Amino acid sequence: MSRSVKSLVIIFGILIADQGLKFWIKTNLSIGDEIVVFKNWFILHFVENNGMAFGFEFAGEYGKVFLSVFRILAVIAIGWYLFKLAKQKEIPFGFIVSIALIFAGAIGNIIDSLFYGIIFNDSYGQVAALFPEGGGYSSFLHGRVVDMFYFPLIEGRYPQWLPKVGGNPFIFFRPVFNIADSAITVGIFSILIFYRKHFNKIDEKREEVVETADSTES
Repeated sequence: MSRSVKSLVIIFGILIADQGLKFWIKTNLSIGDEIVVFKNWFILHFVENNGMAFGFEFAGEYGKVFLSVFRILAVIAIGWYLFKLAKQKEIPFGFIVSIALIFAGAIGNIIDSLFYGIIFNDSYGQVAALFPEGGGYSSFLHGRVVDMFYFPLIEGRYPQWLPKVGGNPFIFFRPVFNIADSAITVGIFSILIFYRKHFNKIDEKREEVVETADSTES
């Protein structure tokens, strides 16, 4: 099996798992519903967001369109880069896997943004229906991203002496996320931890090419 085929298997595996779970959540739960998987630390908590990973958002209708368009352009660039890398045997396969994870995660959330507003009705106070008779809850590019993984590992209160937040409840880890977010995060951290030297080598090669070109011209 070639490295390109292996990358495609990883990408499609993540997409199938991500979209399969999101479809199940949308068609079985309403916003705010929870399923406790492991008591006190692993909960499936259904939320939707208009923006980036882990529930961060861009405000306003135009912010949503900008984010969706930016994601599409970013995925095209990442896909081209991944296709190019897969052909280079000197590139570590782990690095290619990391890029494939980021690529798959980005596509997973893009699918929500592009199509969920069209194919699902709202999940507020009801379980959403797929392809409802009255149409979806929004239009193309305005779908909301489905999140569900919630890990409230540590709960407590901030010390009273802390300004503004003193005495307020504290939860770690508060953000709710999905499989696509996880793939992006794992891909990015893998590159930062294991493959930073790879980028240094690329920069060194570029400098050598520039220096060779300069010496040739002179």
